[in-house]
Amino acid sequence: MSSALKATALKSISKILPSPRSHWVGNGFHVYPVFADMAFTEELSPFLMFDYAAPKEFPPNAGKPKGVGQHPHRGFETVTLAFQGEVEHKDSTGNEGVIGPGDVQWMTAARGIIHQEFHSKEFSKRGGTFEMCQLWVNLPKKDKMIPPAYQPVLKTDIDKCVSPLYEHSSNETACEASPLEAGNVRVIAGNFNGVKGAATTHTQVDMWDITIATTDKEFEFETVKGNNVIVFVRRGAIEVQGKPVGPQGVAIMKRDDNTKVVITAKEEKSQILILAGEPLDEPIAAHGPFVMNTYDEIRKANIDFHSGDFGT
Repeated sequence: MSSALKATALKSISKILPSPRSHWVGNGFHVYPVFADMAFTEELSPFLMFDYAAPKEFPPNAGKPKGVGQHPHRGFETVTLAFQGEVEHKDSTGNEGVIGPGDVQWMTAARGIIHQEFHSKEFSKRGGTFEMCQLWVNLPKKDKMIPPAYQPVLKTDIDKCVSPLYEHSSNETACEASPLEAGNVRVIAGNFNGVKGAATTHTQVDMWDITIATTDKEFEFETVKGNNVIVFVRRGAIEVQGKPVGPQGVAIMKRDDNTKVVITAKEEKSQILILAGEPLDEPIAAHGPFVMNTYDEIRKANIDFHSGDFGT
């Protein structure tokens, strides 16, 4: 570890999870369950689950697009980030649209929604490389039964929320700005160095899509005191607080009073996601597509869904 890292009180690493075994969701999403056995735990709150579909070639398909048919959700939000290829969404409230490369779909299931997710018709016709991820973000108890909502956050919106990286310095009071050529941060939600994200959230959440173009330089990321902070390697290899994290690996930081995370890319154009948020500190009752605070509420969600009183 460099003297610069030793000079500043940094967040400690709780765990480094290696790349998990992948599996299929429907017939269109070949995903890594990034959080593995830690999904739906307070240690990651407000984040619940994280599926990453690494780049995969799909041949042209003139028949039915591949994906997942109609299914319900209640009590949380799904956040879908498209990197390559296109996802087509349609739900029971009448929202529909195509999420293309660089776009984000932020869907608030809340009291109930039924939706479907497929490769878009155009992508299915031409085929190509598909890469995306989906996060489940918990809602606080007070918002679990509000009306559902839908935010299509386009690449053009996020591209207005871009910040350069900042080099880490042993001087705690100052960090030097780096040119954009060294890398950048697309601020999907929250704030990064004064740049406000494009998405609206129900609780304090930071979601940063980061490219580090250069190697062996330390870059500093300032997080909110008391947040849970997660660093995911989408492509390349990095060091977090001097510890190696490989492709599809994740570093989970301790929830402590320190706020700085220092990352060094070990491969050029490494791409990472930083997820940070205020823990809800509320009970988590999760079963299938429902996430509530009690299992009585889960049973009620099942009754509502099977009786048809759901998602309209």
